[in-house]
Amino acid sequence: MSQPPPQQGGPGEQGGFGAPFEPQPGVYGAPVPPQPQPGPYGQSPQPQPRPGPYGQPSRPPYGYPQPPTVPYGHPGSPPSSPPDEPRGGGRSRGRGAALVAAVLAGVLVIGAGVWFAVGGDDADDDGKSVAKESAAPKKPGPGVTPAAGADELNKGRKDGEAKVRWVEKNGVDLPQGGARVRGPWFTGDIVAKAMYRTASGHSAEDGTRKWSLRLPADVCAAPTLPSPDGKVVIGLRADTSDGAPCDRIQMIDLATGKAGWTATVERTGMQDGLSHIVMAINGDVVTVGRTTLTDAYRISDGEHLWGTLPGTCQPYGLTSGDIALAAVDCRKRPSDDDVGDEEVRRIDPATGRTVWTYKVKKGWKVDRFYSVDPPVVSLRQGELNEKWAIALLNPDGTYRAQPVPGKENFEVQCGEPGENLDDCIGAAADSDTLYLATKPAAGADGELTNSVVAFDLGTGKATWKVPAPPAQTLHPMRVENGQVLLYLTPPPTKEALNGGGIMALGPQGGALRPVLRHPASAAKAVIGLFDPTVRFVGGRSLISSGYITAETDEEEMDLRTMIAFGD
Repeated sequence: MSQPPPQQGGPGEQGGFGAPFEPQPGVYGAPVPPQPQPGPYGQSPQPQPRPGPYGQPSRPPYGYPQPPTVPYGHPGSPPSSPPDEPRGGGRSRGRGAALVAAVLAGVLVIGAGVWFAVGGDDADDDGKSVAKESAAPKKPGPGVTPAAGADELNKGRKDGEAKVRWVEKNGVDLPQGGARVRGPWFTGDIVAKAMYRTASGHSAEDGTRKWSLRLPADVCAAPTLPSPDGKVVIGLRADTSDGAPCDRIQMIDLATGKAGWTATVERTGMQDGLSHIVMAINGDVVTVGRTTLTDAYRISDGEHLWGTLPGTCQPYGLTSGDIALAAVDCRKRPSDDDVGDEEVRRIDPATGRTVWTYKVKKGWKVDRFYSVDPPVVSLRQGELNEKWAIALLNPDGTYRAQPVPGKENFEVQCGEPGENLDDCIGAAADSDTLYLATKPAAGADGELTNSVVAFDLGTGKATWKVPAPPAQTLHPMRVENGQVLLYLTPPPTKEALNGGGIMALGPQGGALRPVLRHPASAAKAVIGLFDPTVRFVGGRSLISSGYITAETDEEEMDLRTMIAFGD
């Protein structure tokens, strides 16, 4: 049995049975989405794996067949993830099936040729591409509005079920293989997202498009959360050519859709040039991390705050939110190919100054952050990340405990490998308890179902387990007012008896309490959203597709991409 990475020398270190930091008998499924400290919009602090090569695939809908999982503390196959936005041209009528096949097979899919252009680039007087406002993307069709889409799904809605408030359809002609969606981000009464070469803002109340911003190249990275004053900084490719590097960043005011400052991030060496970008926002600071280093910029004016830090240890990714936790790589020199010793640090995002350090056991590396307050860290070992462990830390970064899995398999669903460290669902924590989703397995009726298990943060021992209803799965989102909020998927049956929704469990477990029931009449539409992101804000929920693709242009344009629920 392998040992997970322990913290070095912290007081009160504990292990389970056997040697300190030794994983207990049992199996955890490969983490898919980690959850960081409870954050706004139902989003936990989100950690992402170490930067890796482009082209990783993304996850399918919650509760449905996932890429292979990795046992906790045992060898196995690493999880695969969905394809990044393919660079390549030509329209393909079978691209939807090809994408699914690629995800299931864990293959890398990269197109060849030229982009199917949505439009030409704009340029300033110096010939440099600039982002400009433009007409809204193509409409899905005459008479199709967010309200009309909601009316269609509300037919047959039962008492006690929330309404579908609005439905957004794609309406954007995409290149072969489709495109990833970044966001959604909330600010005031706006919910915004970015995809391909457009960012857009919609009314959180009724879904109407408030603004649309044309971008000069493809979106290739973005933070999980916006700034407190409603700004976001996204990553763009250098230009529209095939294989253009992801080295440009663009600030956008989400309230107005106005483009602000831009900057170019220097990327040197093959390892840096091919790595994903990990972006995070902490207050007025945005950080851009990759394999070899991190750069920080002030969001309000674009000033570069810091880059390479003193010493051989450099952060390669941070979490968004009030607390900035960093995954740090310590190498003898930046060009070293071997995995160096790794650390978790809490840092001051404005200066890069270290507040505290947790040293990961040699040979292990930081995978994701399931929570930032308290710190809960997913750790991996092996060339294929085949071994998995979870470290529970105290607020000062000292080791606290590790979960004792018993005979359960666990699965946390996260974004693409190598990107943000805080974009997971399936894990949540407060000062006393960690909540983890088990890996879905066939129930008595043959349909997939799972459970939520609570662990005492002081001992790592499981305290209770609550199963999901038959044919449905539960996914912890965040802890609020002493209760863990969970997303319950709708059952994948032709005539769903319920539509799932937002549920709650108290600190002692017990019966699931409905917080917002989604209508059964919308179940099929929800299941049709690929790689979904779930947000719960102000008593309302929003489910958004994380990847858009279809068999034909017409189907692609008409795809539902966001569904909002609430009374």
